[in-house]
Amino acid sequence: MKKIRVEDAIGMTLCHDITKMVDGFKGPAFRRGHVICEEDIPQLLDIGKRTIYVWEENAGEIHEEDAALRMAAMAPVSGASYTAPSEGKVLLNSEVRGLFKINKPLLHRINSIGDITITSLPDHYPVEPGSRLASMRIVPLVTKEEQILEAERLCAEAEDKLFEIWPYKDLKVGIIITGSEVYTGRIKDKMAPVLTAKLSKYPSEILGTTICDDDTAMIAEAAFDYLNKGADLLIFTGGMSVDPDDVTPTAIREIGADIITHGVPSQPGNMTLVGYKGDVAILGVPGAAISLPTTIFDALLPQIFTKVPLTKDNLINLEDGGVCQLCKTCHFPNCTFGKY
Repeated sequence: MKKIRVEDAIGMTLCHDITKMVDGFKGPAFRRGHVICEEDIPQLLDIGKRTIYVWEENAGEIHEEDAALRMAAMAPVSGASYTAPSEGKVLLNSEVRGLFKINKPLLHRINSIGDITITSLPDHYPVEPGSRLASMRIVPLVTKEEQILEAERLCAEAEDKLFEIWPYKDLKVGIIITGSEVYTGRIKDKMAPVLTAKLSKYPSEILGTTICDDDTAMIAEAAFDYLNKGADLLIFTGGMSVDPDDVTPTAIREIGADIITHGVPSQPGNMTLVGYKGDVAILGVPGAAISLPTTIFDALLPQIFTKVPLTKDNLINLEDGGVCQLCKTCHFPNCTFGKY
């Protein structure tokens, strides 16, 4: 790309859009690819353009729009699509419901190359059709093609894709409420309606709700009943603290579940239990879910519904971003809470 006086540019090809701003109007006066003719000179001078940029042959450079298209091609995403280039960038938009996943080390390496800037939603972010996921562009009008080639190489050699969407799966859910006060009817259960409302946001089939006494055998029997009915997710509530008479975690162990963690670095929902029995997910939900609109339960549900197992690292990574600000109006998931 070279800079040239407009008077000397007749017959040359413009390599960038030229914007015109007059009387409240803002838009392109000339488009990239326009061949400059003699009649264009006065208009270019009227909008303050004494010089323009035209292409130099064999300069080893790539235009911002071509670079954006190349970056989109190097990072295809099933369930999402890129827009056409506009103002030098392409946008990635979701076409499905699911959990947005980022290869963060790869993204960092690409953004460290030089002129490339790729930005996105946070990792493990729940998305809907139409959600804006990412933007890609180079900062200058042109860059050396070698930078795009390096980004393409990194994507081709990476084990995991730069971006993915894990779509939600249909899950059958069994809900087990524990606590002698609820079992004996001394108080009315308030948790089941809360869980039902939260699960209704996902492709779930609730197999039933069982209320159990603080009795490990009774709780385990209820769990096995739902497992025999084909449950993909078991949700336990009540008895999730560390008091001696809180037996729910013991019952979960007795059904042969592998408990990944009992307790997560997050508030509210610090005493959440996460485990698996085979490929059946198990969540122990503390009582905070009754009184607060959002707890860590809400942040974990999206990955649960992808059927991609939660890991210990996932849960430890809640350490920064695990504190809910308890806003008067809850904006979750469009906030900092529960991003891991």
